[in-house]
Amino acid sequence: MEKIVADDTYGPLAGLELFKRFNSRTTTREYLNRETIYFQGDKSDSLFFIRSGTVKLTTTSKSGKKAILAILHHGDFFGEGCLTRKSLRPSSATALESSSIGRITCANIARSIHREPAFAKIFISHLVHRIARIQGEFVDQIFSTSEMRLARVLLALAGFGQDASPEPVLLKVSQETLAEMVGTTRSRVSFFMNRFRDRGFIEYNGGLEVHSSLLNVVLHE
Repeated sequence: MEKIVADDTYGPLAGLELFKRFNSRTTTREYLNRETIYFQGDKSDSLFFIRSGTVKLTTTSKSGKKAILAILHHGDFFGEGCLTRKSLRPSSATALESSSIGRITCANIARSIHREPAFAKIFISHLVHRIARIQGEFVDQIFSTSEMRLARVLLALAGFGQDASPEPVLLKVSQETLAEMVGTTRSRVSFFMNRFRDRGFIEYNGGLEVHSSLLNVVLHE
């Protein structure tokens, strides 16, 4: 079973601000559900941007153990390791649904970092935010129960905390993926999801609806 190491969903603003500078130099490709965007160990020569859809980043150790590094969404960008000289991809990127992915070469990114201080500031802010998210997720893995981690994952995927809207949010995510993100088994996720549904925090209605009331689970920890 894969374990979640960190979730670096940090919001779409940095990615949108970044990529609108490169519209004329961006190539876009459509990926099917579960189609690989790049493999761990591939040459790292470009940065990617999610125009629509969802992407999973995973890494595999030499012993064969796998871990999810991130679940990313519209507005997120990934593959920034291309800026390291002679870099290889430290993880694999896979579409979790039909996704539209933009691609910019490392050369274009590097030129902008050197020539545009405003752009460099945006990029650095993104990296700092990602590090902070990773640290928070490690702490969560150590001290929180599986049920609490699942609640936080659902809220993060639904965007609660970034948007004050009380409306339920519809997610397209399987229990297998949730189990990978939480670091537990699918049966445990199913057990907790049924408890959340019985308490009115989530609903199954052509998909998974997450209600803002799920915040109560986290706030009253």
